[in-house]
Amino acid sequence: MRKYARSARIVPLALAAVCVSGLSATAPAQASAAKVSDAHYLRFDKSSFTNSRLELVKRTPGKDKVIKTYRAGSGQTKDTCAVNRGWLPNAGASKPYAIEWHRKNYDAKINGFVIKISDRKCHNGTKRTELFIHSEMKPNGGNGVIESERWTDSKPNDYYSNGCIKLNPANIKDLFKRLDKLGWPKKLYVVD
Repeated sequence: MRKYARSARIVPLALAAVCVSGLSATAPAQASAAKVSDAHYLRFDKSSFTNSRLELVKRTPGKDKVIKTYRAGSGQTKDTCAVNRGWLPNAGASKPYAIEWHRKNYDAKINGFVIKISDRKCHNGTKRTELFIHSEMKPNGGNGVIESERWTDSKPNDYYSNGCIKLNPANIKDLFKRLDKLGWPKKLYVVD
């Protein structure tokens, strides 16, 4: 009797192990899609210094869905190795930028609403540091009087940056509002 009782317990366990192992190939994809922080990402399409696009994108089966597109600027030269002047080096699916942190009251060389992205080496090995998505504003998010804190929108010069991604104040505040609601992504892809 014991012999049959033991095998009766082992067979269901073996069947359960087979069923679970059969599902394990699909489980990681489902688990990562369910994470709020990985359900969205940012993509920067650099087409010009003053008229590029930053997109908030939702991961979906098949083709991902662009939720919102913002006009953005970046750099003053297309040389991705030009520190404090050049476009951001590209970052595709295999090695995107990490979104490290975000602040609404940052107070440094840049101010206010700021998203810090990871450092990156360009094609010749030069390390690009102090990379951000930001605007021109005071630490409290208001419009200031000095150039670095005043957005005029009267000409495209406000979109030039020292190698970062720059949005107008209304757009970066909208981006923060959306990400506070949706969950903050961990990745930024840069393409041209």
